[in-house]
This record gives sequence, structure tokens and C-alpha cells, in this order.
Amino acid sequence: MTIPANKAQLKVKLESSPAQVRRYFSELPGLLDSFSLDVALAYVFARVELAHNMALYCGVVKLHSANSEVARSTIEAFHVTRDGFLEKFKMVFGRELPGDVVGLLRDAEKTRDKVMHGKKTRDSEKRQALTNAIDYAGRFNVVVSSVGGFEPFGELRGFHGRGTSLSKATTRWVLRGMGFQA
Repeated sequence: MTIPANKAQLKVKLESSPAQVRRYFSELPGLLDSFSLDVALAYVFARVELAHNMALYCGVVKLHSANSEVARSTIEAFHVTRDGFLEKFKMVFGRELPGDVVGLLRDAEKTRDKVMHGKKTRDSEKRQALTNAIDYAGRFNVVVSSVGGFEPFGELRGFHGRGTSLSKATTRWVLRGMGFQA
């Protein structure tokens, strides 16, 4: 994978990504124009974490018929760690996130961590991390869409359909069984 040589090439990378991903990271081009790569990296990773939370929420509501109110409060209260997310992803979706997809984000996270902890990083590392995160978003959407029927890096209106939800009490037990503190 080629590292974009500058911010303009990063914008081209985003523009070549799937429409859902482009819309999800819609603020990125403006940030690249006006701020440092550090700011762009912080924005992208905030959006990645939001998509992870939404994947878990939508997954338990759609695939396990969880009550949306209980599911939302439970997922909001869940402290998501990197490994914890992968564990919960497997629990909710019944399969592991493929290693090559996880690898894209892991590599980007190393650079993100260096930036967020005030360590020296080269702009090329930051551009690579942003590229990996954009690629990750597209690949993550494909995986989740294949098992869940929705794309977390995108618009989620109507993701659930007209299914009947479990009662709040039953939802709490289902979420506890998945390891959430409901």
C-alpha cells in the first residue's frame, strides 16, 4: 500500500473510498485543509470509536432483538478497549473480525497512540495511519454488512426493520450473557 505523499493525496484516497465511508468522514477534507495531521488523526479515531459502539449497539438490537433503550444505555456504559471490542464483536456477531481487517487498524493505532501521548511521529506515519483507518472503515463495513446487514461507517436509519424486540428485562439478561453489565 502506497503512503500518500501529502494531504491532497489523502483527500484523493478518501474520495476513492465507498460513499458511506466518504460521508462518515465528511469533515476530514476540511480538517486536512485547515489543521495539522494530528487533528485529522484525532477526528478519524473518534469516528472509528463511534462506529465500533454503533456496530455493537445495532448488532444486539438487530441480531438479538434487544430492546433499543436498554441496549443503548448498556453500550454507552461499556468501556470499550481494543481487545474488549474484538471480544464483544465476536460475541454479538458470532464470528471474529478477520485478522487482515484488524491489522489495518492495529497499525494505525500505533501511530495514533504516539501522537496522543506526545511522542515524535513523522507526517508519513500519520498519513499512513489515516489511510489505514479509511481502508479499515470500508473493510469493516463489508464484514458487518455480510453478517449484520448494516454498515456502521455510514447512515444507520432503518437498520433494524420492523422486528419485535425483547422485553427490557429479557434484554438485560441477554446482554449480561454476552458479558455486558446491563
